[in-house]
Amino acid sequence: MQRSLFKEPSAAAALAMATAAMGLVYGHAAVFGVTHQTDEGTPAHIFQLLMVAQVPFVAHFAMKWLPEAPKDAMKVLGLQVAVIIAAFAGVYFLT
Repeated sequence: MQRSLFKEPSAAAALAMATAAMGLVYGHAAVFGVTHQTDEGTPAHIFQLLMVAQVPFVAHFAMKWLPEAPKDAMKVLGLQVAVIIAAFAGVYFLT
């Protein structure tokens, strides 16, 4: 039985960070509403850090698993891209 690539630490960490960033955007909009501020504030800085911090995890995952299991790796990377797009869509449409 083959191990799921979603359970790989590099995939799980990157997906968790992307999901946390998406949750931060939508959660902040739900709790505080859509407000335009001159200063970005702490949630924006945390969002930026989460988005940048996942890059090494995604790169490591892609370099390790794309040559070995391209079909399964593309599923994980596709979900990663979908969550990132959803997070950035929230930033674009809610601010």
